[in-house]
Amino acid sequence: MLELQLKRSLKKLKYYLKAIRVNHWTKNLLVFAAPIFSFQIDSAIWIESFKALFCFCLISSSIYLINDCLDVSSDRNHPIKKLRPISAGKISITEAILLAIFLAVLGLSISFQANIFLFYTLISYIAIQIGYCIKLKQYPLIDLFCISSGFLLRAIAGGITSKLTISPWFLLTIGLLALFLALEKRKAELRIFSEGKNNSRKVLKRYSLPLLLRIESLVSTSSFVTYALWAAGPSLNGAKTSWMLITVPFVLVGIFRYQLLTDPSEVNRRQSISKCYTGENPEEILIHDKGIQLTLLGWLLTTFIIGITTIVKI
Repeated sequence: MLELQLKRSLKKLKYYLKAIRVNHWTKNLLVFAAPIFSFQIDSAIWIESFKALFCFCLISSSIYLINDCLDVSSDRNHPIKKLRPISAGKISITEAILLAIFLAVLGLSISFQANIFLFYTLISYIAIQIGYCIKLKQYPLIDLFCISSGFLLRAIAGGITSKLTISPWFLLTIGLLALFLALEKRKAELRIFSEGKNNSRKVLKRYSLPLLLRIESLVSTSSFVTYALWAAGPSLNGAKTSWMLITVPFVLVGIFRYQLLTDPSEVNRRQSISKCYTGENPEEILIHDKGIQLTLLGWLLTTFIIGITTIVKI
């Protein structure tokens, strides 16, 4: 009897972990961007950044739960989202709401004690995301800015907690790359919608592939240019050293690779191998695509070497 109860508890825990989307916590690593690109080795800065990471993990999971509760009916019409614990009936809406409240209160309490500005940043994040979940996701273009704002606030939180001055080019790059990812997500959803497999997102009726491609062209070009301006170094109020220009090709290759992976013909090719592939989620691509992984690894190693060299010179 005890063994059976234990199995049920572990199964329930598995559903809870899936509902709070632990695999999406990789987005919150953006809080480390400011200390990494400032080449900081002060342990106090990294401790504060880890606090910000933990708070964002709690708050973002709370928002995911609220979103799934609000969209439970429409998610059941989606080929992938219908498998989520709440829409599949594995977790009740009451349980999800209580868990969301607990995570939000815990995250805000920790942030309030750690850094009052981090607390305000999280409040802003919650306000925007709840507004998105309730109404804003129904408005074209506004929905894209709501999604990208979450990434931008994460980067800002990293700078606030580490008390570092953030380059405006750096913030523009983060914001534009986040907007790029949001566009790629909408492109994938639009493809599924056009195939009649997804009626869960009403805003897709206001989008067309040509429109998204035109916006994507502008955003991807702008994000690359702003990154190059940041990498140019102190002379342009950018990175600590102009040696960061060496990393520019990795960013360009990463953008091109991501566009390839979300192209409809490539998605169809990959779906013939794995039906679970949609090209809709950045986490899915990051975890499964070796090309993106190698590009990211090359960028990280190059940045690390430049950082070490810069620190030694200082």
